[in-house]
Amino acid sequence: MICQHWQYLITLDSDLHKCSRFVDINSQNFRTYSIEFVRILLAAGSEIDVVAKILCNCIDSTKSYGNINEYRDTIIAKFPKFPSMIIDVPQYELQLTPWNEWSQHRNPNWWRAYNDVKHERDNYFADANLENTLNAVAGLFVVVWYLHHEESNRKKLNKTVLLSADQYIDGIQWANTYYYKMPEELTS
Repeated sequence: MICQHWQYLITLDSDLHKCSRFVDINSQNFRTYSIEFVRILLAAGSEIDVVAKILCNCIDSTKSYGNINEYRDTIIAKFPKFPSMIIDVPQYELQLTPWNEWSQHRNPNWWRAYNDVKHERDNYFADANLENTLNAVAGLFVVVWYLHHEESNRKKLNKTVLLSADQYIDGIQWANTYYYKMPEELTS
C-alpha cells in the first residue's frame, strides 16, 4: 500500500520543515542537534529499515534480509543508480545524495549516526543533528520512491513540503498528475 509509506514520509518531511522555525536549514547549522532531531532521525531510520526490507523482498524473495549491508548489495545489484539519486531542498537551495556512500560499498554516515543514537544515545546525542536528520529523511524518500515508483505514476500523491525529486519529472499530464522517471530510466 503506497499511502502508508508515502504518508509516513510526508509526516516526517513536515516535522522536519516545522523545525526550520527554530533552526534554519543551511550548512552552517548542520551540527545543531536537538531532541526533536533525535525523534525524526530514529523514526526515519526505523522506517528505512522496514521499507528497504520490503524493497529487497520485491527484488528477490528467495533471500532473507536482516541488515543494511544486505539491503545495499541487493538494491544496488538491481538499481545501480540508486546511490546517485538527488533529493532537493529547494527552499534552502540544498541538494542531498543520501545514499552516495553506497557507490563505494560503504554505508552513509547518517546511518551510523542513526544506529549510534538508537543504541547509545547518552554517548551520541550530538549525532542527532540537522545534517544527519535531513539525510535520513531524504534517504527514506529514495527508498520509498524506488519501492513504489510504478504505483506512484498511477496515483496522484501529495507533494512533500520540504524535500523534492522534481528533477525526475518526465512531464506533467492532465489533471496535475506527475509522471516520474527513476534515475535508471534517464538518458545522459
